[in-house]
Amino acid sequence: MATQLDILIILLTVSLPLLYLFRESLPFIGGKPIAPKQNGLAASKINKVEEEGDPRDFVGKMERAGKRAVIFYGSQTGTAEEYAIRLAKEAKSRFGLSSLVCDPEEYDMNLLDRVPENSVVIFVMATYGEGEPTDNAAALMELLSEEEPEFSEGGNRLENLNYVVFGLGNKTYEFYNEVARKLDEKLTNLGAKRIGERGEGDDDKSMEEDYLAWKDPMWEQFSKVLNVEEGGSGDVADFLVTEVTSHPPEKVFHGELSARALISASGASTPISGGYGLKNPYPAPVLASKELFTVDSDRNCVHIEFDLTGSGLTYQHGDHVGIWPSNPDIEVDRILSVLGLDSEENRFRIVDIESLDPALAKVPFPTPATYDAIFRHYLDISAIASRQTISFLSRYAPNEESKEKLVSWGTNKELYQKEIDGPALKLAEVLQASVGDDVNQHELPIKSTKWNIPFDRIVSNVPRLQPRYYSISSSSKLNPNSIHVTAVVLKYQSKASPIHHHEPRWVFGLSTNFILNVKNAHSGSSTPISDETKEALEGVTMKKVPSYKLSGPRNNYVKENVYKVPIHVRRSTFRLPTSPKVPIIMIGPGTGVAPFRGFVQERIALARKAIEKNGPDALKDWAPMYLFYGCRKSNEDFLYKDEWPQYEKELNGVLRMKVAFSREMTKPDGSKVYVQDLIHDARSELAPLIIDKRAYIYICGDAKSMSKAVEERLIQMLGEAKGGSAEVEGVKELKMLKERNRLMTDVWS
Repeated sequence: MATQLDILIILLTVSLPLLYLFRESLPFIGGKPIAPKQNGLAASKINKVEEEGDPRDFVGKMERAGKRAVIFYGSQTGTAEEYAIRLAKEAKSRFGLSSLVCDPEEYDMNLLDRVPENSVVIFVMATYGEGEPTDNAAALMELLSEEEPEFSEGGNRLENLNYVVFGLGNKTYEFYNEVARKLDEKLTNLGAKRIGERGEGDDDKSMEEDYLAWKDPMWEQFSKVLNVEEGGSGDVADFLVTEVTSHPPEKVFHGELSARALISASGASTPISGGYGLKNPYPAPVLASKELFTVDSDRNCVHIEFDLTGSGLTYQHGDHVGIWPSNPDIEVDRILSVLGLDSEENRFRIVDIESLDPALAKVPFPTPATYDAIFRHYLDISAIASRQTISFLSRYAPNEESKEKLVSWGTNKELYQKEIDGPALKLAEVLQASVGDDVNQHELPIKSTKWNIPFDRIVSNVPRLQPRYYSISSSSKLNPNSIHVTAVVLKYQSKASPIHHHEPRWVFGLSTNFILNVKNAHSGSSTPISDETKEALEGVTMKKVPSYKLSGPRNNYVKENVYKVPIHVRRSTFRLPTSPKVPIIMIGPGTGVAPFRGFVQERIALARKAIEKNGPDALKDWAPMYLFYGCRKSNEDFLYKDEWPQYEKELNGVLRMKVAFSREMTKPDGSKVYVQDLIHDARSELAPLIIDKRAYIYICGDAKSMSKAVEERLIQMLGEAKGGSAEVEGVKELKMLKERNRLMTDVWS
């Protein structure tokens, strides 16, 4: 029988030669570790990351990739990013020049001094709020605003830098394109050289037309400075699109807005890391909804409440909520019909999309996804078709007559305004109209001439569907587990449309009509329509209010009559002063009153605590809260009419509400009364609060006329109170209020 020693000798005799033979593969004796098995794509991604170096070094990334252009975008809602991508694509198609498209927040901007002189940096910068940079551009602007900014090599000059700047703004705001102008000024002062003129897009009129008018002269200068010639590349694909015949169903996107949402929607048990936000919206259950206008009104205004329980989402008064709508059924069916994808088999085919140059164009939505999901949830097919997109798609026209029409609309600005922009035609309608198809079809199946447009060109030219933002109309102090939204529903009659027998037609806002559909489904009611509105609808084309597939991806947005809507919270600086002893003046006609309902609720919560602690006299030294509100009629569109008396009572005289009913009240000359008139009437009360008591002023609502009119009355009032003129003392005082953040606005056009 073998002893233990014999067994040990035998084992060593067998194992030692084996250990020697495989010594290169065994890490515990000094060999190299065996790499885990991985597919070629994963391996290439790992190698690529290893070669990238410092991920915040955009100059190094440009050099390694052989790129001579980098485009930075300052974007709050995604529009500036879209224009940045368009510039990158055009640089490639015109000159064969490949670019990096970058978020400045993700890179070290002090490296601007290392950009080679034969390269260019393009800035596409939106102005947000009162002349402020977008969140992702704040650090860049802070760096350039320093008296002597220090760059990576220790200097404070940028003589090496060639740059281009295009700004996105709105002329109804006082600080029009402030960020682009300031950036341009700072770079010039630092010695950088601008290529072409500074571009300024005006969202109040036509951002698109301003962009088109600016870009061609800029490209001419660009060509000379960088010594590149046109015709370098032509029409180059950005994406590789592949129809997938077999894919795990739980890994196909049907409208989910993030990978984490897909995991949750597929019922997987894998824990989802990270919270909800812009890149992972929360499917919020609808708690309550109601119509705020009376049944006899020809308009709609929806109050809707979203449940935050268990989401981890928080908010403060004055914040905004982003609501992610889907496209209406009619537009989804129309575009699928135009592209020949409307059969049940085709619309649910799965496509995978890969970027051929991720630095230039990222895949704008999650894939693999179905055609139906892409057009319903990911691409903005409900926007008015742009002139540039129409012109580009003319090469795919099914006949010469159609091509000529598209070229005319794409190149003739006046014709485009008359036949496309004025009637608010969407892309699929434009394609139908160009071949003579009936654009008034609203019943399935929609009959259309088929267009053979490569799907990658659709993805490249149709922008991503973005969230729409609304001022939150509640306070988290009173409603910690819910967000309230107040939204007036957009619908209007367009200009006469040659394609619709030279008649106007109804145009419906995408997001607010989506919200209206949710409200109707949740409350089990239909949209209240007056007899007058019914007659009006009979007189124009597109009679039907659009419907939406509210059940969402995989029918996960409706369960047992509980409807869900994807949302996220966007922070704001529109805040109350901390102390209730500081007077506040709130001006918000129409839905501009939404954040002020939240402000008042915030003070209600504080008042309840104060009274509980100090008794009924706890509010005696609180400063007044003035609320100036306006609407048409007291019995038609007075928002939250029944709530305000309760708030006034609970705040024991602190809240002082003044209302202008423009269709019921008149001035001595017979003209209508608006909120600015009430401010003028109360000037003897308000001026001392502003000048002596350091009151805060808040304006919310229409930027085009109301906000300007209110500021004019404030200037007059302050000029008088200072014993001078509106033009000198009044303007000076208003400017001081803005600089000290005692006059804040949340306005839109």
